Amino acid sequence: MKVKVESPRIIKPLYEITPPSKTSQIPLSVFDTVTYDAHIAVIYAYHPPTPSNSAIELGLQKTLAIYREMAGRLGKDERGNLVILLNDKGVKFIEASAESALDHSILLKPSPILLNLHPSLKNVDDLIQIQITRFTCGSMIVGFTIHHRVADGRSASHFLVAWSQATRGLGVNPLPFCDSTIVTPRNPSLIEFEHEGAEFISKREQKEYSLNGLTPYMENDVVVEKFHFTPEFITKLKAIASSKNGQNRPFSTFQSLVAHLWRVMTRARNLHCSETTQIRIAVDGRMRLIPRVSNEYFGNLVLWAFPTAKVKDLLREPLPYAANLIHDAIAKVNNDYFKSFIDFASYEAIEKDLIPTADMNKHILCPNLEVDSWLSFPSHDLDFGTGSPCSSMPSFYPTEGMLLLVPSSIGEGGIDAFIPIFKDNLSVFKKLCYSPAFMQIEKLHSYL
Repeated sequence: MKVKVESPRIIKPLYEITPPSKTSQIPLSVFDTVTYDAHIAVIYAYHPPTPSNSAIELGLQKTLAIYREMAGRLGKDERGNLVILLNDKGVKFIEASAESALDHSILLKPSPILLNLHPSLKNVDDLIQIQITRFTCGSMIVGFTIHHRVADGRSASHFLVAWSQATRGLGVNPLPFCDSTIVTPRNPSLIEFEHEGAEFISKREQKEYSLNGLTPYMENDVVVEKFHFTPEFITKLKAIASSKNGQNRPFSTFQSLVAHLWRVMTRARNLHCSETTQIRIAVDGRMRLIPRVSNEYFGNLVLWAFPTAKVKDLLREPLPYAANLIHDAIAKVNNDYFKSFIDFASYEAIEKDLIPTADMNKHILCPNLEVDSWLSFPSHDLDFGTGSPCSSMPSFYPTEGMLLLVPSSIGEGGIDAFIPIFKDNLSVFKKLCYSPAFMQIEKLHSYL
C-alpha cells in the first residue's frame, strides 16, 4: 500500500475571544513524569461517506483553543522542572492519500503497514500529530499520535471526542477538568507503601536490568496477532474464573480474560517452573482517590498493579487462582496507595534520584507482561459527522508481551486482544487460547 503525503502543515488554536498569553506554563504532575516518555499512536478507520478535511481541520483548531496543552510543547521552568509551555505552537496535520481502496485486511492483522497511516513517532516536538489518509473507495483513516506525558488514555479519548464534537459544529461537552490540588503531597507526608521497585527504580538497578535482560531473541522475532473473543466465550471464561473464587461477586471481564491470557502466554513461552512472572496493569486513579476525581480530569492519573506468580503455581492452579491474584493486586492500588505515591514521588524519589520503571524502550518483556485496556474508552463517540469508526486499533507495536484490549470492531460486544509474541511461541498460543481443556480445572496437569 503506497501512501502519498500531500499537505503537511501546522495547525494552531482558533480562539473566539482574545488569545491568552503565550508565556504561561503548566507543571507536569508526578503522574505525568512517572509515565512513559514517548508518543503513542492510535488508528481510526471510517467507511464512506466521510467529512471533508477542511471540516476536520476547523474542528481541530476550535478544540485546541480548549485543550491548550495539546498545542504547546514540553519544556523546563527556571528550576529545571518539566512543564508544558502554553505557547500555541500548534500540532502537525498531514493530509495523505493511498492509490488504492482500503484493504480491510490490514485492520485485521497488525503489520508494519500501519506505520504509514500516522505521523512518525521519532524526534517529535509536537505533543499531538494527526494524519488523514484518503482511499480511492472513499474510506478514511485518522492516525493520531500523542505524547503520553501530556495525557493518559482516558484524557486522550476525551480530547478526541471533543474534536469530533467541534467538527460537527457542536459545543465541547464535557469540558476538561484541571485541578493541581489532586496531586499535592500531604504535610506531613505519609509513605505507607514500597514504591521503589514498583513505579521507580535506581539508575544502577536499571542498568543492571538492561545488562541481565539480554536475550538471543531480536525484535524481528516478534509478530503482533489479533485475537477475537466473542461474548459467548467471555461469559464461559468468567464462569470458570469465578468458580470457587471466595469473592462475594464474580470476577470482572477484564480480570477473567487477563488471567486466561497470562496463563496461555506463560505456557506458550515454555518458561521454567521455578521462574517468576508478573503483569503490569494500569489502574485509573479517578475512580480510586477520595474524594473521587471527575472522569474529565485532564492529564495522567494512572498507577500500576503488579500481580506476580511462580510459573508452576500459575499453571498448576486453576484459573480462579490467577484471576484472584489480579483482583487482589488491583484492589491494593487504592486511595491510600495513590496518596502514598504522591508523597513518595514528591520527596524521596527526587532525593534518591530515582527514575520511572515505565520504559517504552523495552522491546521484550518476557517472562513478564504488560496489559492496557481501552474497553471503557468512548471510541464509539468519535463521530466527525458521518458515523462512528468502523475500526479502532493501536499502531504496530512489536513489543513482546505488551497486550492491549479493545472493544471488538464487529460490534457484538466482544473483545479484540492485540498480542505481540515471539514467532516460535505463536503456534502454542493459538492452540491454547480458545481451548476449553486448558481453561478447565481438571485438565491443567496435562500442560505442565
